[in-house]
Order: sequence, then C-alpha cells, then structure tokens
Amino acid sequence: MRIMLDTNILVSASIYPSGKVAAALSRAAQRHTLVICTHVIEELESVFERKFPHKIEQLDTFISALAHEICGTPKVNDSTPAMRDEDDRPIIQAAIEANVDAILTGDEDFYTLDIERPMILRPSYIAMI
Repeated sequence: MRIMLDTNILVSASIYPSGKVAAALSRAAQRHTLVICTHVIEELESVFERKFPHKIEQLDTFISALAHEICGTPKVNDSTPAMRDEDDRPIIQAAIEANVDAILTGDEDFYTLDIERPMILRPSYIAMI
C-alpha cells in the first residue's frame, strides 16, 4: 500500500520519537511505501522554523532516516475536493495524482472528505493494515 504522510504526522513523530504516532509511522514504514509531497516538506520546514527552531537538525535527521518517496505538488484545480482549510487541498491533490492508497493524518478536516480514494487513515488504524 502507498501511504501519503500529512505534516502533523511527521511533526509529531519527529518531536516525540517514543510516542504513539512515531510507533504507527514506524509500523507503516515497515509494511508500506511512504510518500511525502513537496507541499508537506515546505510546511514541515515552516512549522519547525516557527515553533521548533532548535530542533531543525533533529527534523533533518528524522526525514533522512525515513524510507520514503517524494512526489511533487500539483496545482489545485476545480476537481480537487473542497476542504475547510485551503492549505490542505494541495495535499489531497498530490495524493490523488500520486495514486496513493491512503493519507495518514491526524487532521480532522481530512476525515470530513467524501471520497473513496485515497482512504483517510488515523495513526491508530495502521496496526490493523
């Protein structure tokens, strides 16, 4: 299964390496192909520069050690599903165009999407797939 990672998953797993999200991400990495879009990478850098500037090196080490594919972020268009947070639309568009099976996220806005594919997964669901 190909799983796109959302920004909040990567922030949580890198800041709290012993936490539940990090454990779920580790399980996902062992069983599935992880995909990160360039929009998420840009968001990660922005979040760390604002909130965790002293942990940017930790983020770099974490991302470098994580087996993943990088995909580009296409432009949002009329067929991109509407979302409350416009900043999330590039992620869903990238997931659709990268043909991933699922998005791993803790962002509640993704759970309101009415789409068949990609599936929207919570970290706690990873143990079941």
